[in-house]
Amino acid sequence: MNVLTDLFTLDRIALDDPAKSRADVFEAAGAIFSQKTGLDPNAIVGFLNAREDLGSTALGAGVAIPHGRVKGLKQPVAAFFRLRDPIEFLAPDGEPISILIFLLVPEKATQLHLEILSSIAQLLSDPDARKSLNTESSPDVVCQMLQTWGSPS
Repeated sequence: MNVLTDLFTLDRIALDDPAKSRADVFEAAGAIFSQKTGLDPNAIVGFLNAREDLGSTALGAGVAIPHGRVKGLKQPVAAFFRLRDPIEFLAPDGEPISILIFLLVPEKATQLHLEILSSIAQLLSDPDARKSLNTESSPDVVCQMLQTWGSPS
């Protein structure tokens, strides 16, 4: 088991999402997280935008990790989005992004928050993992890949 195992569930995997902008995909993520957490979707979007306003969460190579600290959240939650068409996201390499892993964590920073972000960044930095996440058509397989990435085989 690793720090990603319990973060991803099938209901938070979106493949070929039709979002055409950052605002669209943030709104879709807010709706998904709201169902899981009971928090207001607009508040979730606000937390994500507040973090993004500090600097882009795009890593380059077509991926981003939008994340935010959320008042009232009890434990971390994540969602995976693969966009049908890449969008502009102010990535350091100037490339549009098509893979986003959203992470919401409780307001109080913890070591677990940093470990989760580090694990997600390592996953998205792996060219083979990115290729699989970009091409896999089954949400079940994508969910399993995310839950088990970095675990001993």
